[in-house]
This record gives sequence, structure tokens and C-alpha cells, in this order.
Amino acid sequence: MSSTIPAAAALDDPTAHHLATTAAAVAAELRPGLAGAAHLPGEPAYDAALGGFNLALVHRPAVVVRAAAPEDVARTVRVAAAHGLGVGVRSTGHSAAPTGPADVLLDVSALDHLAIDPVARTATVGPGTAWRAVLDAGAEHGLGGLCGSSPHVGVVGYTLGGGLGPLARTFGFAADHVRSLEVVTPDGSLVVASPTRHEDLFWALRGGGGAFGIVTSMTFDLFPLRTVHGGTLWFDAQDAGPVVHRWRDLVRDLPEAVSTSVARLNLPPLPDLPEPLRGRSVLVVRYVRHLDETEQDTGTRAGEDPVVDELRAVAPPILDAVGDLPYVRIGEVHADPEDPMPFVERGGQLRELTAEAVDAFLAAVPPGSPVMMAEIRLLGGAVGRPAAVPNAVAGRDAACTLFVGSIGAPMGPPDAAAHVQAVHDALRPWSTGGSLLNFAGPRDAVSAHLLRTAFGAATYERLVSMRRRLDPSGVLAPSSRWAAVHGVPGVPAA
Repeated sequence: MSSTIPAAAALDDPTAHHLATTAAAVAAELRPGLAGAAHLPGEPAYDAALGGFNLALVHRPAVVVRAAAPEDVARTVRVAAAHGLGVGVRSTGHSAAPTGPADVLLDVSALDHLAIDPVARTATVGPGTAWRAVLDAGAEHGLGGLCGSSPHVGVVGYTLGGGLGPLARTFGFAADHVRSLEVVTPDGSLVVASPTRHEDLFWALRGGGGAFGIVTSMTFDLFPLRTVHGGTLWFDAQDAGPVVHRWRDLVRDLPEAVSTSVARLNLPPLPDLPEPLRGRSVLVVRYVRHLDETEQDTGTRAGEDPVVDELRAVAPPILDAVGDLPYVRIGEVHADPEDPMPFVERGGQLRELTAEAVDAFLAAVPPGSPVMMAEIRLLGGAVGRPAAVPNAVAGRDAACTLFVGSIGAPMGPPDAAAHVQAVHDALRPWSTGGSLLNFAGPRDAVSAHLLRTAFGAATYERLVSMRRRLDPSGVLAPSSRWAAVHGVPGVPAA
């Protein structure tokens, strides 16, 4: 979908009037039965409801609905569909697609229920629950979930996109460990999807994303995760070459207990960064080693950490922050930004990481580059194996991921997207041509091609077929439904 959605006022007068009238009718029909609230443009609460983590995304929906119960979600879908509007969903706003004047923006952030079952070792969460809450609640029982690099990301959206976390080589994708999903389907029905109920929907949602329904509750596995051995080694950018080449040699035969990545960062001079890193161009090695329950209980270690020890000998680290780490603090490994900002990102996958690929990677992100971050993350291990209950997760056969991000306008350069893409272009000779769903970037022709390639023909066609069957009118494809139903020019289609 286009990342630039015109406001209703930018459309021709008859279209704008029709949209405004439709929005008023939708709000009037929804409000009497909502546990939450509906807001129209011009109302004080409307603008306040549009914020999210990525400030580069501009939302200008016909109506904002702040859901307070699953039935709010179901009613919103039914009413929006009846009036020819699409529905976009947002929780934390880390990767939400922009919504426009032909959409209802459904804010599910208030659906943040959380229940831990320490006996079954499961968590049940709503779509507004962030990983921070799960980590904190699980820690009380010595349990942890397979979160991503940032604990501030929503659990459900992350998991539906696959969910590649700091322990992925040990446990696989987060989507591999979902037990059941409560879902509002595109026709507004509330169903439960599991290995034995609505099996096709259960397959598609786990790795295929939220295009097949809106999840209102999810139950997933927790693991005995009190402590890991991990952290980061920070090197000056001038040492990046020998460090990354040595890292490449060392990770060829890593045990599945270890997950690791390398990243080039051009850091801004922010006061909340450690003083040695402020305004500096650096290379960071991220390292997490899973400890079995005996190791966690006794503090003894069954083996050494040759990756970390060897890299310390290659060049002197600026900072050395590798050691035993409480799992509740796993977010410190990647230390992703917590404050909202405009950013541009794009992911890809590498079929192999050769010495030439390393050289191309480092040359593409020189010191002073507008690219803020470029990471190569090792895959393999449990990532490469199918889930016990099959799902739609793509890209299991790649050797590494490549993820590139930059600060976007107005804080960053207006051509940030071009700089991000240039890094991917430099690694094209070693690329699979695909991307993990969560890393694919803006919904555009590039990401569509990346995902078709990563899913492969059979999985992609199965997903497309299911989408056509479950949502033939495109209710869950924001900004496309109005164009399809009314033929209005100027409103981009998905």
C-alpha cells in the first residue's frame, strides 16, 4: 500500500463530502454500543489518538475507534464493512500501516490483558500488550517469552509476523510456539483458531500477518528463562573490518544455544547514550547464549564462549557488556530506541555470507553515512526447522537477515529511503531476494516482491487464496476497500 495517504480534504469536493458523511454515519452507528470510543476529524480526541512509535507514518482515517473489548473490534469491522470502509489496526505503532480517509483506524492498545499460567507455562495476552509486561510478569515465575529485540513492541503483531528474537537459533520463531488465537474475522465473527479449530486460519495468522483477521487474544508458550549469558561488544568503526571477518569465521559452526549479530551504527550525539558512544561510528557485536536450567540454577557453565573471547583479542572494545544477564533485561542486548521518532527501514535475507559480502556490507555503511543502523543477524539452528504445528513463517532457509534503518524526515534526510535501499543493493549478489514479514518495510511494490519470494510459490498462493476467500472485499486492506467499492480515483489501492 502506498505510504502517502491523501487526507479527505485533498480529494475532490464530492468525494470528500461523501467520505465525511460516511464517517459521521459510521461513528453514529458505533457509539451507542461501544465500550470504548469513536472519534471523528475535528474532535479533540481524534488527533491525540493518531500517535504511534514511528512518526514517519501519517494517519488521517475517517474514524478512530479506541476498542475497550473484543466486541468493539467485531462491531467496528461489521459497521465499517457495511459502509464500504477498510479497517487498519494499531497497537504500539511500531510498524502500523498508514490509514487514510477511506479507513477506520482501530486502536487496540487498551486491550492489554495479560495472564500467566506458571503450571502450563503459557501466557495469554491481548493485542495491546507489550513484551515488557510479559517479561516482568513471567520473571516472577522464572519464565520468559520469545520476545524480539525491543520489549516495547506489541506481542501480537510481532508474533503474527513470525517473531525473530535474541534466542531464535535456540527456540525458533515466536510464531512457532502459539497455542491458540481468538480472532475477529473480516466478516466480523469472533472465532478461536487452534491446531484443531479453524486450522487454516491458525496456519495463516502465524507468520502470514494480520491480514486474515484481528487477534483479540493469544495464548503462547513460555520457557524457563531466568538468566542468559549475553550482551554486546562495541568497537570503533575503524576496527569493523577485522572484527566482522573474524565473526564470520567463528559463527560457521555455532551451537544452537548461541544467537548473534553484527551491526554498523552511526550514532547521534544524544545525552542518553554512554559517553564513549555519543556521536560515534561503531561496530557492535550482539551475543546471547541460552543457558539450560542446570546452568541457570548453579551458575556453572558447560562450555566457553569462543566468539566473545576471540573477538576481544581482535581489537580493543570501546565497551564490553557481555556477561550473565537476567532475561527480564534481554532488551539491553539490542538497546533499541524507546522514544517515538520518524524512521525508514527495509529488511532482506542473505543466502550466504562470504568474505566479499562482508566487504560490501562495510563499504555500504561508511562512517558519516545517513544510514543509522545496518545489521546482519545469523539464522540457522531452530530457525531453519518447521514448527511442530505447521505455519506460514517465511524465510527459514536463509543464512542471515539484513536489516537497515535510518532516521526519516523531518529529523533525518529527505532521501533516507534511498540510502537504506542502497545498502541492500550493495548486498544483492548474496541476497535470497526475500525478507521476513516483520522486516520487509513499507507496504509497497518492493516489499510485495520480497515477501512473494520469501514465502515461495506454494505458501504465497495459499495465503492469497485464503485472503480472497476470507476477505473478498478487502475490509482488512486499509485504503483499498473504498476504491474497490466506489471506484473513487486518488485513493491508493493495496
